[in-house]
Amino acid sequence: MNQPHDLAAAAVALRVSAQTRAPIAPLRLSYPGLDLDDAYAIQQLNTKHRLASGARIVGCKVGLTSPAVQRQLGVDQPDFGMLFDDMAYGEDLPIPMAQLLQPKIEAEVAFVLGRDLDMERPSIADVLRAIEYAVPALEIVGSRIRNWEIGLVDTVADNASSSAFVLGGPPRRLDGLELRNCAMQMDCNDEPVSSGQGSACLGHPLNAVAWLAATMARRGAPLRAGHLVLSGALGPMAPVRPGARYTAQIEGLGSVTAVFGEE
Repeated sequence: MNQPHDLAAAAVALRVSAQTRAPIAPLRLSYPGLDLDDAYAIQQLNTKHRLASGARIVGCKVGLTSPAVQRQLGVDQPDFGMLFDDMAYGEDLPIPMAQLLQPKIEAEVAFVLGRDLDMERPSIADVLRAIEYAVPALEIVGSRIRNWEIGLVDTVADNASSSAFVLGGPPRRLDGLELRNCAMQMDCNDEPVSSGQGSACLGHPLNAVAWLAATMARRGAPLRAGHLVLSGALGPMAPVRPGARYTAQIEGLGSVTAVFGEE
């Protein structure tokens, strides 16, 4: 466990990096011995700073849902980050590149909760009852860590490498949706850049929601009715190109489009 002043300094370093768009060295190198609890403490410090600055929490994102990415980082579980109201962008409204740092984009299934999910061991049945509807989503991830040289503690401290998101539609009830095997294709300016399916997300996107609900309940910040959950990537991330248009089609859910401004 690092000292509180180290955690505070790491939190400030991430904020300054975001403000100046100047990536920093990996935190695990700058603060040797940084562990997972430290990383979430750093994330919480910056969450409190965002709230004090007027931002509003609208939900959570799940990261590291792909077994391949977990193997790459040497971890056996996902992570999470907070979603704030100023991270949301509408379809076809240009996302300013000046708000992003080393951005990449991925397609996923998003869920909006109609009920609280506050139990520490939620079943899939609990998750099904709590979800009001699903929509296709594009998450724009970014890293304040230089050249994406991240380990688990780096990305957790950096709010799970989150930056922005776009929701598509129309919203769908879960009745009749086959999310485990739903196919996804993401194009950039009509050229394919990523593909995958629902099982790439912890075997099923609902598994990611169940994991998140249990984790947040144990941490004393349970998921509430109205919260948005970005459940994790269905395929590989793609680099974001200034001025480009990205559209993802998710079988059964429809499409979602994100447009980026020029540099």
